Amino acid sequence: MRVMVLVKATEDSEKGFFPTAETQAMMEAMGKFNEELRDAGILREADGLKPSSAGKRVAFNGSGRTVIDGPFAETRELVAGFWLWDVKDMDEAVAWVKRCPNPMPGPSEIEIRPLYEMADWQ
Repeated sequence: MRVMVLVKATEDSEKGFFPTAETQAMMEAMGKFNEELRDAGILREADGLKPSSAGKRVAFNGSGRTVIDGPFAETRELVAGFWLWDVKDMDEAVAWVKRCPNPMPGPSEIEIRPLYEMADWQ
């Protein structure tokens, strides 16, 4: 089962990360966690996203397209980073997320979403 694991944005992540002792320690802990995921054969892809101020959205309405510049409102609805994992089931994904170091300097959330597989369409 493939899942996308989404690190939800916070007010801090939307400001951008700056090199400090705290962010360096967080990055080192996350690097070790990613190595564990790789060694277990679970990790397929992982990366962090720049703040929404560096992004754009394209809104669709019929044949019309509107480009919206960031930053975007509702920080709690934004994504700051992601992993793509291959796990046996959702329970395994939850168990791995519970082992994850806190990805933010303060309260944070991680969302797990299964990807569609060909079997879902048959």
